[in-house]
Amino acid sequence: MVAARKSSIDLYWIPLGAGGRVVRWNGRLYEAISARRSHRPAADIYHSALIVGDSSGSYTIEMAPVWNLKATQRGVVRVGPVGARWLGRFRLFRYEVRCWQGGFIPDIADAVDSPQRVSSDEGRVQRVMTLVRLAPPLTWGRDQLRVGDMWNSNSLVSWLLASSGHDMSVVTPPGGGRAPGWDAGLALAERRGETTTLARLDHADV
Repeated sequence: MVAARKSSIDLYWIPLGAGGRVVRWNGRLYEAISARRSHRPAADIYHSALIVGDSSGSYTIEMAPVWNLKATQRGVVRVGPVGARWLGRFRLFRYEVRCWQGGFIPDIADAVDSPQRVSSDEGRVQRVMTLVRLAPPLTWGRDQLRVGDMWNSNSLVSWLLASSGHDMSVVTPPGGGRAPGWDAGLALAERRGETTTLARLDHADV
């Protein structure tokens, strides 16, 4: 008999730009400007992703540019624009949300203090697997929620975890690090009337 797979949600913190010099330096520049505006020291910047396990196997869940992987099958469940809604007509300015069975996360070998097991609860696993297919296609890099934080890959992860009932007070980046976009996901999860809010934002370019 084949042993049943255990339910699990593992969180990975990957340094921004790991394996890519351009992204790394752009991230450092962004953080230097942000830190100066906020009158705080610059911090290490992280990109987050999930690996979720259930009875059917293991799934990688992340949000990334459509062009960062050449694999033809990536488990794409949602697509959205980068920078501005109208730019999304061009492949260079589109991102995709992936829920990829048996897939992989680029640069996962560089992850820090990872994996972090955030849940082994079957109900929460199934909730995440349902929610990821309903992820809002908000514009990457814009603050459409008006919360002082842009929507990006970290927003997706924090939204999934918060909306599936996790205690987000104990889910934080590695010591001294920051995850831009994290608060945007938390803010969306806390809002009531989410369906109406998402429908309005989906047709707005702000």
